[in-house]
Amino acid sequence: MALDANAAELIAGLRAQGMKPFAEMSVEEARAVVSTFTGLQAPPEPVDRVEDAHYDSAGTTLPLRVYVPTGPSPHPVVLYFHGGGFVAGDLDVIDEPARAVANGTGAIVVAATYRRAPEHRFPAAADDASAALRWVSDNVEGYGGDPGNVIVMGDSAGGNLAAVTALRARDEDGPRVRGQVLVYPVIDPHATLPSREEFAEGYVISAGDLDWFWSHYLSSPDDAGNPYAVPSRAASLSGLPPALVLTTENEVARDEAEEYAGLLRNAGVDTEVIRFDGLVHGAFWMSGAVPRSSEMRSAVIEFVRKISSAAPVV
Repeated sequence: MALDANAAELIAGLRAQGMKPFAEMSVEEARAVVSTFTGLQAPPEPVDRVEDAHYDSAGTTLPLRVYVPTGPSPHPVVLYFHGGGFVAGDLDVIDEPARAVANGTGAIVVAATYRRAPEHRFPAAADDASAALRWVSDNVEGYGGDPGNVIVMGDSAGGNLAAVTALRARDEDGPRVRGQVLVYPVIDPHATLPSREEFAEGYVISAGDLDWFWSHYLSSPDDAGNPYAVPSRAASLSGLPPALVLTTENEVARDEAEEYAGLLRNAGVDTEVIRFDGLVHGAFWMSGAVPRSSEMRSAVIEFVRKISSAAPVV
């Protein structure tokens, strides 16, 4: 399918502004660029209540934000990890999509940030994500949420962290996870799949950019074999919660995300995969610039409603 007209216009605009590839930026420049993505979003929807809070991980206090929609309690809960290549991103850049998900699903959305690379390399972010899940389990009832009805979600690097959090919850007998929503997740730094070559240049994230982000996150080459960094390396994926994997056609990480979905299915995990033709990495955040982001959000809302209303598996 041809590149979506709005996505094409966005890419052309970024080029006209002289945006460098992330791989040619400093860490500070990359963070500043990602923070400007809020300018590509529609006005944030009001929700019934928004509260800032914090959680502790490895002796560090980290922020999170709780979005409580209207409707009767107890609400299901979505724990949402932002993207940004493990290096950039924060709670502000996912404020608008978090509000949309809360209103659309009737779920409390807990948006959690984490220690970022390269100051804090693997396993810091993965440890933080698991600590955030424990915080939700211990505290969300006080906001009107159901701690037994939690879905983990993330986009890009956050999708990796959501997948890893579900894996660790299974392995470490952690809080129960009902479902996982992986929005164009980055899965494997060493993937050699067709989308890595086909979309290596000319889109929002290049193959070189992806390598740059991974190089900042992983502490050593051995980390690429650790399933809590690269979830596809897990000895088994059986027993994980149902998954929704969203990919976009025109991006380097498309095939590794879809391959991971295939591994989940082969392990007996109820897995739905939706590819959005014509769209690009980052579209989920771009509600103002790329109107078809609403299709991605609708898919998330439908999945969360279905999983959160299903009878729990004992």
